[in-house]
Amino acid sequence: MSLTNALPEEAAKAAKSASHILATLPTSARNDALTAIHAALFASKDDILAANARDLALAHEAAEDGQLSMSIVSRLDLGKKGKWEDMLKGILDVRGKESTESFIAISQVISSALSSSLVPNTAIQLVTTRDVIPQLLSLDRYIDLAIPRGSNDLVRYIKSHTKIPVLGHADGLCSIYLEHTADVGLAIKVIVDSKTSYPAACNSVETLLVEEASLDTLLPPAAEALVAKGVSLRCDPASRKALTAALPAHSSAILQEAEAADFDTEHLSLVLAIKTVSSVADAIAHINLHGSHHTDVILTSSAPLAEQFMASVDSAGVFWNTSTRMADGMRFGFGTEVGISTNKIHARGPVGLEGLMIYKYKIRGGGHVSLDYGEGEGQKSFKHEKLAF
Repeated sequence: MSLTNALPEEAAKAAKSASHILATLPTSARNDALTAIHAALFASKDDILAANARDLALAHEAAEDGQLSMSIVSRLDLGKKGKWEDMLKGILDVRGKESTESFIAISQVISSALSSSLVPNTAIQLVTTRDVIPQLLSLDRYIDLAIPRGSNDLVRYIKSHTKIPVLGHADGLCSIYLEHTADVGLAIKVIVDSKTSYPAACNSVETLLVEEASLDTLLPPAAEALVAKGVSLRCDPASRKALTAALPAHSSAILQEAEAADFDTEHLSLVLAIKTVSSVADAIAHINLHGSHHTDVILTSSAPLAEQFMASVDSAGVFWNTSTRMADGMRFGFGTEVGISTNKIHARGPVGLEGLMIYKYKIRGGGHVSLDYGEGEGQKSFKHEKLAF
C-alpha cells in the first residue's frame, strides 16, 4: 500500500512531517537529493524497464478485453524512444493500477536514493491500491494539495470527494478555429501537429471548427493531410459535403457523420470532429460551451480577429497560429510539468515548480507595532515601496 507499509493516515502523517524538514533544507541539499535520485534511476534502468514490460503486457490484455483504452496503454511504455530520458528530467508520482509494477520499482529506487541525502525518504509515499483513495481524500489536515493525473472519471471523483485543494483538469477538449484568411501551409502544419504528434495527450486537438468560407479552400488540403496520417474525420453535414466532393475516393470514403456527442468528447486517438461555423463569434460561443478551458487555437491572418478570439475564449491557453501541443510546461520553460490546470485560482495552464509555490510573509522588525502607524500627529506612515524578489 505504501513504501513503509503504513496505513493511509500514517503515510500522510509521515509525508507531512518530511515536508517540514524539506522546507528547511538549503537548495544545495535538495539538489544533492535530486542528483542522487537521477543517478539511482539511471543505474536501475533495466529493472525498471522489466517491471514496465510486465505492466505493458497486462495493459495490452486489458485493452483487448475493452477494460482499458489504447490511449492509456500508449502512455505506459517507458521503453519508447526518448521516454526514459524524459522521465529522468523530472520526478513521476502516482498512476493507475495499470502501472503498478513500474511505479513500485521507480518509487523503491527513489526512496533508496533519498536515504543517502538529507531529504527524509518518507517524503515519497506510493499508493498501489485504489481502495485507500477515499481515506486519503479525507486527510486534508495532512495533505495540502492533490494533483490527479489519470482518467476523466478519476479527476472528477477526486474533485467531488475531497476538501483538499485539487489542481488539474478532467478533460483536454481542445479546439482549433480555421478562419478563411489563414495561410494554407501554416494551417496544415499546425492542425496535423495538433492531432497526430501525440493523439493521447490532453493537449491534442479534438475539434476543428471551420469557417464557412474555408470549406472549399482550406479544409480539403488540411483534411487530406490528416487522412494521410490515419486520422478519422467525423464531420457535420456541411463539412462532409465539401470533403466528399473535394477529396479522392480513397480519402472521402473514410469520412464519418458526426454525432452531437463527438463535439463533447475527448477522443485521445486519431479521431477529429469537424464542425462548420459562420464567424469567429460562433467559434468562440462553441468553444466556451463545449470546450474544457484547456487550450484553443485560432488560425488566421487577421490580427484583430486573433485578438478578439484570444480575449474572448475562456481557456487557460489561447493561441494564434500555434499548435495546441505547445501547451506544455517544458515548452513554456517552466521546467518539469506536474500538470495542467484549468482552475481559476492559484496556478492556471501548464504548472511547473514555481506554479506550486504559495506566499509566506516574513517580517524582520525592531519592535514595530500597529498603533505606531496612522494619520494623526506623531504617527508613522507606511512606505509601501515595491520590492524586487
